[in-house]
Amino acid sequence: MAALKVFHVSDVPNLDQVPEKASLSLYSTRFSKGVELNRAASCRTPNFLLIGHRGHGMNISQSSDSRMKAIKENSLLSFNSAAKFPLDFIEFDVQVTKDDCPVIFHDDVILSEENGTIFEKRVTELCLAEFLCYGPQKEAGKEGKCLYRKTKDGKYDKWNVETDDSLCTLQEAFQKVEPSLGFNIELKFDDYKVYQQDHLTHILQVILQVVFEFARDRPIIFSTFQPDAAQLVRKLQNNYPVFFLTEGGTETYYDVRRNSLEEAMKVCLEGGLQGIVSEIKGVFKDPGAVPKIKESNLSLLTYGKLNNVPEAVYMQYLMGIDGVIVDFVEEISRTVDSMIKPEEAASGEESEANSKLRFSQKELSFLLKLIPELIQQH
Repeated sequence: MAALKVFHVSDVPNLDQVPEKASLSLYSTRFSKGVELNRAASCRTPNFLLIGHRGHGMNISQSSDSRMKAIKENSLLSFNSAAKFPLDFIEFDVQVTKDDCPVIFHDDVILSEENGTIFEKRVTELCLAEFLCYGPQKEAGKEGKCLYRKTKDGKYDKWNVETDDSLCTLQEAFQKVEPSLGFNIELKFDDYKVYQQDHLTHILQVILQVVFEFARDRPIIFSTFQPDAAQLVRKLQNNYPVFFLTEGGTETYYDVRRNSLEEAMKVCLEGGLQGIVSEIKGVFKDPGAVPKIKESNLSLLTYGKLNNVPEAVYMQYLMGIDGVIVDFVEEISRTVDSMIKPEEAASGEESEANSKLRFSQKELSFLLKLIPELIQQH
């Protein structure tokens, strides 16, 4: 694939060229009417967005749960496997190679082995051809370099999954993934690196060029932990909603804008962003932040391991959270299906699964007081 040409800010649609309400009320309509992701909207539909994490779910090599090692994350196979379930979006991570090609990969570095030694290379310092030579190869008979991952205890494990797949580019995802499935594109940057605005601008323009050329009618959400990139991508385009990612205070960073839900709200309101994506523990620690976020006309999505627990997902639905990013797409899609459809059914009959999950207002009030204590002690 030839390197993508560079283009200037003037080539990107100006904020004033597209009416805000028309351009930002974008959502997936595959299986539901969706949530209106629009700050200008005075109200939202009660529907709950379900988003597949890195497609069909992230990989954890040391996990005892086989579902965390089923399909290679952030791959075309993972994306199209996720598309078989009633998801609104899939979430994946985009970085830009040295020769200006947006690729899909979560980690900042590629880990591989050469002559018995594990080495690492930054994804952003590789050209596209180098990046694609790792893992399974599309060309018959060609063997790719073995991928490794670093474990929490500092060891290196081979990145083994039950069903492997090749690394891929953003363009390939647009061209080869079920077109009705929305893309939550996480703009991936190094958590501990300081970026100059001109560099951020260049990276974002390269990504936007691919999006504008290949997205067609596909619903898109941008998200990023990098506050400057979040505000900048909002300035560079007016077609798609931008969400600010935050750990919600569960981790501490030098940049204070990343350290709480309150700071995340400030980033969104100052930059005209459409919403927040928070680690669910941050929300459960501070459930009082949810009504404040909603009163600010911001949407709220969550991610995290607790989103693989059906009861935790249903609790968020009751709290008014707009959607969840999950790994166990099959199991949680059943939960979401059971929590929405029975409530919309005219008969009022509930499925057995839904009746097990239902809380009264009194129970919900009690749980909202209890959960922060439990999370604090965890």
